[in-house]
Amino acid sequence: MDHILSQADTAPSPEPAENRPLTLGYLSMLALVVGVVTGFGAVIFRALIGLIHNIFFLGRFAVAYDSSQFTTVGHWGALVILVPVIGGLGVTFLVSNFAPEAKGHGVPEVMDAIYYKGGKIRPVVAVVKSLASALSIGSGAAVGREGPIIQIGSALGSTLGQMIKMPAASRIILVAAGAGAGIAATFNTPIGGVMFAIELMLPEVSVTSFLPVALATGAATFVGRYFFGPAAAFAVPPLGSTSADPQAAISLLLFVVLGAVTGAAAALFVRSLHWMEDWFELIPGRYTRHAAGMVLVGMLIYALQLGFGHYYVEGVGYAAIESILNGQLSVWPLLLLLFAAKLAATTTSLGSGASGGIFSPSLFMGATIGGGFAAVLQALHLPLPVSVPVFAMVGMAAMVGGGTGAVMTAVTMIFEMTRDYNIVMPMIVAVAVSVQVRRMLSPETMYTLKLVRRGHPIPKALHANMFLVKRAAEVMNSAIAVLPAEMSLDAFLQQVADDEAVQHVVVTRDDHIAGVMRLNPGMRRGLAQTDTGLTLGDAAGLKFTIVRDTTMVFDVIRRIWAKDAVLAVVVGGRGAPRGADVLGIIGKEQVADSVAASVQNYPD
Repeated sequence: MDHILSQADTAPSPEPAENRPLTLGYLSMLALVVGVVTGFGAVIFRALIGLIHNIFFLGRFAVAYDSSQFTTVGHWGALVILVPVIGGLGVTFLVSNFAPEAKGHGVPEVMDAIYYKGGKIRPVVAVVKSLASALSIGSGAAVGREGPIIQIGSALGSTLGQMIKMPAASRIILVAAGAGAGIAATFNTPIGGVMFAIELMLPEVSVTSFLPVALATGAATFVGRYFFGPAAAFAVPPLGSTSADPQAAISLLLFVVLGAVTGAAAALFVRSLHWMEDWFELIPGRYTRHAAGMVLVGMLIYALQLGFGHYYVEGVGYAAIESILNGQLSVWPLLLLLFAAKLAATTTSLGSGASGGIFSPSLFMGATIGGGFAAVLQALHLPLPVSVPVFAMVGMAAMVGGGTGAVMTAVTMIFEMTRDYNIVMPMIVAVAVSVQVRRMLSPETMYTLKLVRRGHPIPKALHANMFLVKRAAEVMNSAIAVLPAEMSLDAFLQQVADDEAVQHVVVTRDDHIAGVMRLNPGMRRGLAQTDTGLTLGDAAGLKFTIVRDTTMVFDVIRRIWAKDAVLAVVVGGRGAPRGADVLGIIGKEQVADSVAASVQNYPD
């Protein structure tokens, strides 16, 4: 039996409630609650956006709003320029007075809470983010609704995790479950919601973390479909099947080029947003800063209305995306102009202080790049089947994947949002190239750059902790001596004063392990000529635990932590450990060396 009792390894006292891990069943039930509440939160949030949009742009009190249809223009004339300004003043009031975390696109704040705050997000964030983002989106700021609902769902999960006593790891799972549920409900993409949580939210992936997240996203999707219907986010005409011939291979090369172009655009988006944030910081006063940015956005949407008949870049921009995917908008100069306009409008909105996400703007810019790329190819009359909707969809995935770094999420979500399997292979190719090009031009993503600038870097990948599956015997330091407690410390130090081989002494009393003493060069030389009058038993420390040589390193670390020990004594054999069974020790140095050996398997 591994749980051997000794003088220093007695039964642990009961852990505080906040440190006791929750059972998987209980955690899953809580995640289900988070999913349902987040689903209703998404419904209320979208209704709030519709209400504000209708009041601000159409002058009528109504909730019904189809973001896939262009907003009726001309109600206010040139005064539409002031609509984003009025909304922006309300956003600044809410953010400044109640929750500064609600500013921006939200996801970095959630990631910061996961990695640096134990998953703790203030409950007020859910309310303020809902109101501020609905004001931003509804009044015309060029931002998306997915970032806010991710932060709202995460805040709901965190709030429940703070109301019920639980360890930080369980609370973080609820935060990730809320984030995945939010994105699943708002886009009707349950698989994409799970993938988003795995790629960007969860520090580790296991059954304990995956099952609650999956239940939450499933529940939120059900609630969303009940209110919004089962249809995909975008209606796309049938695209036909892809063939496997030389012509198809050449077409894949075109998607490689599109991926490279989109990767460069994603890097530009990442950099531009932070340039705009720095630039607007030079303007004194939060209200003045945001009002100045929203005036520019208002002027841009009014100029687009005068020149091309629609506001195009205001709000989430789904109407323009839908037009591209249905082949109604396929003139490449206009598509490239809309890319530049959306880039300018989004970076100006967020840089000056708006509250909203970057996912929808990424979809918009990706669709314009992909559609414009295909339109240029069509103008060249290449002997290849080039479809504007296909290239637009691939561009959407490549832009999202390149900008956020969430490659699996990008492919999965665009597939779920369009439900055409034939674009999966081109998407995979384009997303892979896009991410690589973006990394060359901008090592950080849209989410991580903000955290790095804040001094809170986070891991860029999930690595398997291979050192945790090693056995204690593979990690331990065997440079030890096993000696009786009655032996004189002075005599022992004189013997080993110049012997660097022995680094630890395991002290036994009546052949039972009684303590551990570490030898360092200063102790060897400083006490070698001193008459202390002590025995090894007097000098030995008691902060140790005992583990078997077959115990996994993961369990060794957990046992050291639970016992508040300095190191673990590794023993072999069976039954109560004796002095002759001692094989070595595992301390912090051995754990660190094992970690370092594992990390080198993952090149940057």
